[in-house]
Amino acid sequence: MPDKILIIDDDKAAVESIAALLTENGLEVHTAHNAQEGLRAAYRTQPDLVLLESALPDRDGWEICRQLRDLSDMPILFVSAQTESEDVIRGLNLGADGYIRKPVPEEELIAWVKAKLRRSPRSSLEEEIRFNHGDFRMNFMNREVYIRNTLKHLTPKEFNLLAVLVRNAGRVVTRSELVTEAWGEEYSDATDSLKLYIHYLRQKLETNPQQPEYIVTSRGVGYRFIKT
Repeated sequence: MPDKILIIDDDKAAVESIAALLTENGLEVHTAHNAQEGLRAAYRTQPDLVLLESALPDRDGWEICRQLRDLSDMPILFVSAQTESEDVIRGLNLGADGYIRKPVPEEELIAWVKAKLRRSPRSSLEEEIRFNHGDFRMNFMNREVYIRNTLKHLTPKEFNLLAVLVRNAGRVVTRSELVTEAWGEEYSDATDSLKLYIHYLRQKLETNPQQPEYIVTSRGVGYRFIKT
């Protein structure tokens, strides 16, 4: 089966051109023209690699990159007209595997894609994760969390924190790793506020926040999500 590529870009002319190029090189191509459509396509098609524009009409590509990276180790390449060095740095810090400036020569783009496909593990996107026989459910597509079938209302920052912990369920996530992966590299020095947000999450998720069953502290290191 050919490798599947998902292009998320609102520039329809660019999408058509890139899609034709990839198809000519034996790849299966899926396209989306906004962030919401792109996330749904990612869950539906389970791509092996994503080409992502950083500027999208309904939500920026940075947030889409963070959400996709929370769920999968598949390669993500930014292909964008935003060419400032800070854009490149931001994309890479969010977990992208490369940042390609538009317009990109055809041979260079194919080389990038094939190189990343050769080295990437095959992993799937999970739309929903369940633990404790379904007592805990986290839906990444709808950004919803249920505890014993009760919807818990989380802020975006709380949801992103929990997503990193759940994706790494069973292992300790250091404080610096947690804030960087959840909120971005620009928050790398925000570990002091992390304790407060963990407190908020426990108040919303735990039956007894003083004796948490989901989010436990590894003293001096970070936090761990317990799965059973």
